[in-house]
Amino acid sequence: MSKNHNEKRKDEGKAEELGGKIKKNVGKAIGNDRMAAEGKGQEVTGKGRQEVAKSDERSKGKKEELKGAVKNRAGALVGNEKMQVEGRAEETKGEARQKKNK
Repeated sequence: MSKNHNEKRKDEGKAEELGGKIKKNVGKAIGNDRMAAEGKGQEVTGKGRQEVAKSDERSKGKKEELKGAVKNRAGALVGNEKMQVEGRAEETKGEARQKKNK
């Protein structure tokens, strides 16, 4: 299964965060304040990228959850069990996406 766009963005953010931590610590170890500051900047930028990607995923999850809830309720109204089951599945998928990206 291939990763979606936001999963890739989270991975890139993690890599940038890790690279920044390494650079920051190396800068501190060798007494290079500029390198340490640049590393801290990269670390913060990486964390920010991860948070943006997670926020996007939470929004998608909420949309899926609401769409599924509507489909579930509509199915119940018209007596269509298949529609209810599909709606509940989509609702659950959206809830899981949101939970994964807290």
